[in-house]
Amino acid sequence: MTDDQKYGAPVPGWTPPPRPPTEAMQGAHVRLEPLEADAHAADLFRAYSGHDALWDYMPYGPFHSAAAYHRWAKEQESLADPRFFVLRSRATGHCGGIASFLRITPEAGSIEVGHICIAPEMQRGAAATEAMWLMMDWAFRAGYRRYEWKCNALNMGSRRAAQRLGFSFEGVFRQHAVVKGRNRDTAWFSIIDSEWPALAEAYRAWLAPANFDAGGRQIERLYDLTRLVRPGSDPALAE
Repeated sequence: MTDDQKYGAPVPGWTPPPRPPTEAMQGAHVRLEPLEADAHAADLFRAYSGHDALWDYMPYGPFHSAAAYHRWAKEQESLADPRFFVLRSRATGHCGGIASFLRITPEAGSIEVGHICIAPEMQRGAAATEAMWLMMDWAFRAGYRRYEWKCNALNMGSRRAAQRLGFSFEGVFRQHAVVKGRNRDTAWFSIIDSEWPALAEAYRAWLAPANFDAGGRQIERLYDLTRLVRPGSDPALAE
């Protein structure tokens, strides 16, 4: 047995990466802005209003008044972990969703994306997917080794989204948490740094202007591109 087999492979020159940025990240379709309740909460509440199912698997919500959502956003905006970003559409100027970096562990090179809540007006469009790309790309360029996605194991929409985005299924943690008084089994997914170059090429191909027709509809699906390079599949999902 080699030392690598007995102890694990060396990580030469390992330096913990920085914590997530406090400035905005901008793409062609979306701008990710650090959450500021006074600047974002009213527009986000507008986008979420009437869509209470968005909060079904969240540990908070739904919010039935703009004031209640503003209070929640105010409590989150100064946190270092989770670090929240607002998805602002560059086409409309409106805020259409929120996402965060969380469980940020530079010493291990691990970081998670979560608290993702995308309003219907931004779902199934290039902006939301580009937001996920911007966050992933920042993490791997910064030097993180592992990028995680976790969700309620019953949330099949989130599990499908993870697989589409190129995350590999790792398993289910049984009785992992109690959320809103109910048991939560948690499905775990990840992308690691050695997988990122091929996945990044898949994202660049999908986001290329030539991949969208005159009506803004995709020509080639991101799922079909990431499937070619994603090492693991979720057994609960049909390929």
